[in-house]
Amino acid sequence: MSEAEDRKPQSDEARSGFDPEITSEFAIPAGLAAPRTGGEPETTSEFAVPTGLDVSPPAAAEGEGSAFSPPSTYSARQAPTAFTPAEGVPVVSLIKDLPWQDRMRTMLRMPVADRPAPEPGPKAEEGGPAVPRVLDLTLRIGELLLAGGEGAEDVEAAMFAVCRSYGLDRCEPNVTFTLLSISYQPSLVEDPVTASRTVRRRGTDYTRLAAVFRLVDDLSDPESHLSLEEAYRRLAEMRRNRHPYPGWVLTSASGLLAGAASVLVGGDLVVFVAAALGAMLGDRLAWLCAGRGLPEFYQFLVAAMPPAAIGIALTLGHVDVKASAVITGGLFALLPGRALVAGVQDGLTGFYITAAARLLEVMYFFVGIVVGVLVMLYVGVQLGAHLNPDAALGITERPLWQIGASMLLSLTFAVLLQQERSTVLAVTLNGGVAWSVYGAMHYAGEISPVASTAVAAGVVGLFGQLLSRYRFASALPYTTAAIGPLLPGSATYFGLLAIAQNEVDAGLVSITKAAALAMAIAIGVNLGSEISRLFLRIGSAEKRRAAKRTRGF
Repeated sequence: MSEAEDRKPQSDEARSGFDPEITSEFAIPAGLAAPRTGGEPETTSEFAVPTGLDVSPPAAAEGEGSAFSPPSTYSARQAPTAFTPAEGVPVVSLIKDLPWQDRMRTMLRMPVADRPAPEPGPKAEEGGPAVPRVLDLTLRIGELLLAGGEGAEDVEAAMFAVCRSYGLDRCEPNVTFTLLSISYQPSLVEDPVTASRTVRRRGTDYTRLAAVFRLVDDLSDPESHLSLEEAYRRLAEMRRNRHPYPGWVLTSASGLLAGAASVLVGGDLVVFVAAALGAMLGDRLAWLCAGRGLPEFYQFLVAAMPPAAIGIALTLGHVDVKASAVITGGLFALLPGRALVAGVQDGLTGFYITAAARLLEVMYFFVGIVVGVLVMLYVGVQLGAHLNPDAALGITERPLWQIGASMLLSLTFAVLLQQERSTVLAVTLNGGVAWSVYGAMHYAGEISPVASTAVAAGVVGLFGQLLSRYRFASALPYTTAAIGPLLPGSATYFGLLAIAQNEVDAGLVSITKAAALAMAIAIGVNLGSEISRLFLRIGSAEKRRAAKRTRGF
């Protein structure tokens, strides 16, 4: 082969032929191969460390772990305090003889780091999944309390008491209008366990509410040692129990409530009977709508029509009675005073989302009542009924009759709330005291109705809170029915009547007065409750820390 042929490039076929002399361009030239030691394979990674450059890892190095793993020098039992404020940690005195509501509320209003740890007690179930079952029991108890109309802070206090009774001290309950949740963290370096429950149905049964409070009280008692199975059994009995009063008693109570309210605003015997018939008819229509599955808005709308229709019919028939008293009495049986007080109380204690939802519910109920009454008033005006908005100025002062009517109103209101028979007498007397205070300030002392209502409601809240502490029960059965005589039924009716007669300005003034009276009732009840707690010196001896929570400290 000549030199020219050697320089000529070879074809693919020629290059593809096997030639043992031809090697890879990455092959090591002969004579430069490094001697191999041991059984190391010929092919190695390009990232392999050359021989002689291996760096052995340190012997005492820690392995890589989770970001939440504690350091090797950390001990949870001997951990130092994370932060000590300059003024020191306040000493909290929690006397065991005091109601559990006050003890739990005091700790809920404190920062987590300042809460006293619970005393060691017997575990619920050794070796079993106790934590999820305790959280489930806690949520079920909170559901019954929230569905029964209890305030959000009291529901959280009850949930916190149940958890601490079984040794779960690092618990954070959270209550909104329809959602309950609770989170338990065993320690700062362990994953939390969270559970939640939704409140679908609401019902007014203060007998069941009192039974739930007794269960929480027994769970909080360190000497009772109530097991989880026993607590579940008692909770199931509460759900199965029937209401203490049958349906016909509730219908009769609504009629007597409306008749008593009509006497409060100047009605006589005929007005009493007419208002009672209208309220009972409205109650039966509301039950019919509820059985058909209609929302509560339409139930209130339908229930407000019969009393207004009867009042207009008496006016068209030229019967010498106060038709305004008949309609006002029917409104007293429908005004959502319980939801209003609970909503304002949640707002005053810092639960603004729940308070906004409750007040929105009250607004919907009130709009339903307004629509029902306005429809009948427009019909009456078109038919020629002469309804006088100035009749409100002619309310006669009959102290003995009005005190008796206020007590009857409170008694029937307590029956409608399904209260225990043992609490009916106390709430009846509380309602009579409330109206006596209001009458002495407004009629005798000529003080504004808003201020008189606020003071009377404060007396109701004070007495109700003291009675609940005496019996270690909820304060709602002692306060809700007692504020019945103070509800702004007459101001609501005359505002609606003025609007129906195209006197919008006067109607808005009267509606605004009704709203002011309602707020005075709610704030007065809450203020009376807070004053009663101040006398008991619950929590820190220096000052209450609850006020700081909403200021960001």
